[in-house]
Amino acid sequence: MPEKMQVLGSRKGLTPGVQNYTKVVVSDNSGGKEAVIISVFGYRGALRRVPFANVGDLVMVSVRKGSPDVRKQKFKAVVIRQKMPFRRPDGTWISFDDNAVVIVNPDGTAKGTEIRGPVAREAAERWPKVASLATFIV
Repeated sequence: MPEKMQVLGSRKGLTPGVQNYTKVVVSDNSGGKEAVIISVFGYRGALRRVPFANVGDLVMVSVRKGSPDVRKQKFKAVVIRQKMPFRRPDGTWISFDDNAVVIVNPDGTAKGTEIRGPVAREAAERWPKVASLATFIV
């Protein structure tokens, strides 16, 4: 049993919020409206286990709806909201109305210039350049 806990690492006890092939809302003004998560960076799972991501994780998305210059392209993105309730260390449970991401450049800066809707505090602490564009941090 201790070996399994070491394999899970920092993801132990986290609620799987979004996973591969989850439709998400692009909540910045980079041109995308809806995207699909196609991979999760840094995920180390078991064979045939679907990778999942939480608030603040870096994912690869494929933009399905939006302006023609960003449609049918792959981008890195940060998960800023998830529908599935997750527990904070102080004991409070947080959930949002939708699953949302912000498209980021390879250096971690947001591709857009504004973020619509709230941003989870976990994502804001982990990605300060994304937090600087947020109007409301929960």
